[in-house]
Amino acid sequence: MIIDLKNIHLGNLISQRVAEKKIDSPRICKFIKCTESEWKSMQTQKSLDTEIVLRLSILLEYDFFRIYSQHLILYAPQANTHYNNNSNKKSSLPNFRKNIYTKEVVDFILEQIESGNKTKAQIMSEYRIPKTTIYKWMNKYRQLKENNDEK
Repeated sequence: MIIDLKNIHLGNLISQRVAEKKIDSPRICKFIKCTESEWKSMQTQKSLDTEIVLRLSILLEYDFFRIYSQHLILYAPQANTHYNNNSNKKSSLPNFRKNIYTKEVVDFILEQIESGNKTKAQIMSEYRIPKTTIYKWMNKYRQLKENNDEK
């Protein structure tokens, strides 16, 4: 399954995970401390309170926050682009490396190319992924696929 990282609907994703894990509503309501009607409402919402998402991530054994991280990797401006000149100021918040591509992101990008939905040039332009990175992924995952096919 490929998640639409551009238009994340958290309620749908949570509902999908609940169905996969076969967890009943009373258990979920007890864990996140809500009523049955509140729980039904949450499943229709595009976004939820982070405390609820954290508790559901624990219960459902799935990191829903990572979906947003993947969105940032693909759609947020490059860290070295200076949109504001406060870049010299240090922050008290942790500093994370931006360009860390997970297997899911790599699979998503390669699927876009293989299916013909996007060209390599479109991927480079839209997601700001360097040409060399795309070609490295293509070679690496082609070799992995060939090795798996041989087994």
